Amino acid sequence: MINILSRNKKPKFSSIPHLFIIMGVSGSGKTEISQKLVNDLNTQGGYEFLDADDFHSSEAIALMAANLPLNDTMRKPWVEAIISKLGRLSKQNKNVVLAFSGLKYQHRKRFRTLEFKCHFYYLSADLNTIKNRMLNRENHFFKVELLTSQFAAMEEKRKDEKDIVKLDVSGTFKEVYQKVYQLVKKDLSKS
Repeated sequence: MINILSRNKKPKFSSIPHLFIIMGVSGSGKTEISQKLVNDLNTQGGYEFLDADDFHSSEAIALMAANLPLNDTMRKPWVEAIISKLGRLSKQNKNVVLAFSGLKYQHRKRFRTLEFKCHFYYLSADLNTIKNRMLNRENHFFKVELLTSQFAAMEEKRKDEKDIVKLDVSGTFKEVYQKVYQLVKKDLSKS
């Protein structure tokens, strides 16, 4: 016997997938927060994790490893590669958590043109706090010497960017993660 009511159930996700962007300068904790968030969200359904660092060309990585900051021209193919991947995931109706610096307004604006409900969580702290964190991490191509250039390149949230929540990350990882997780749950409950 076919259960007619089961055909009328609402889908678990809205018709437009979610894109949760965990942004901030290098060393703010965006990758670690994003990975934990995906793990926790995947207990409820399928979420894809993307790390923007994985989309850098080998030339861009070599420049940053040599303590040379990228300019907007160098960032363009990187952002385009991320946008292309997100476009494919959107067509598959995949929800995504993206660890991405979000330094430039123009890049954040591009994400909003995709078929996602975008949510930005901006992990922020002062230069010394981030610098101390970077000094304690290992095996990353982005060196602490470039941190000042990232702070200089970071374009702060504009008045029209109502989808960005700025969070102070000077606390412990657990404290910061709980803030992000609660915000994500709140955003999902609005769907």
